[in-house]
Amino acid sequence: MEFPYEKDNKERIPLTHYLEEYQKIDPKEAALRCGVEFDEEKQQFHVRLMGYSYLADYPEFALHPEEGEEGPVHFSEMVPAKIIVLRFLISGQSVKSTGKYLTYREVPWGEVYFRQFEGRCLTRLKFAFGFKLNEFAAAMEKLGAEKISMGDAAYEFEFINGLHVRFILWAGDDEFPPSSQILFEDNFPYAYQAEDLAVVGDISITTLKALAAS
Repeated sequence: MEFPYEKDNKERIPLTHYLEEYQKIDPKEAALRCGVEFDEEKQQFHVRLMGYSYLADYPEFALHPEEGEEGPVHFSEMVPAKIIVLRFLISGQSVKSTGKYLTYREVPWGEVYFRQFEGRCLTRLKFAFGFKLNEFAAAMEKLGAEKISMGDAAYEFEFINGLHVRFILWAGDDEFPPSSQILFEDNFPYAYQAEDLAVVGDISITTLKALAAS
């Protein structure tokens, strides 16, 4: 797949900026572009985040779970989760995947930011669950993730509408440390930039740790 990616490596823009940009979008166009439902009467987008159904109010943004959908992590109170939803609705595109998955290095500009991603996501994932594969599996089952045949334990899950991630673990033992890999469905670069994928990893790992503890 070819990605319509602009060379834009700006630092994270504050939440207030995204809130302003959000108010400028055409909600009908955004719903069509992102492949999400927009309730014109209630002026709300319906989004799925880590397996949970959320409502995003428009034009004054607020994120809150649909009735009975509150998980162990309250995304409505998490600034990174708000930003990731805002960025999806502001500029994301719903593009059908070819079925291929990409390592972080393979996404546009992933090589540039790999060290940060490695420390923030891969290292965190392997030390959170590399010696606790049963807890990893239990958390993934609670999430409704699909078990796949990779590594010593691996699951595929939907991060946000139509965008899937794979978490893969190789168990550690007395001689060798654990290792991990995170793969992104090849339609991710149409919705997010490389810098965003570290946030995707952060949110996903935080959710799994909360599910494991619940």
